[in-house]
Amino acid sequence: LSSLFAKENLNRMSEQQLNLYDRLINEPSNDWDIYYWATEAKPTPAEFENEVMAMLREFAKNKKREQRLWQPDLEYLFESPR
Repeated sequence: LSSLFAKENLNRMSEQQLNLYDRLINEPSNDWDIYYWATEAKPTPAEFENEVMAMLREFAKNKKREQRLWQPDLEYLFESPR
């Protein structure tokens, strides 16, 4: 979930949003916690409740019903911003 979210969103995030995302993916000790928060299976702790978590929750809803079975290739990290 987070790699697909990153591919779709990192290139258009502000510096503040990137800092929030970095904190989110590096501070919790368990990736499953982030997954549970993003899918609203568990409440998000106040210290991670911010605009990036809201974006991740919205992304997790998959309103376009996209097939998300594979992680993206890493080439997107080297693409120039749109």
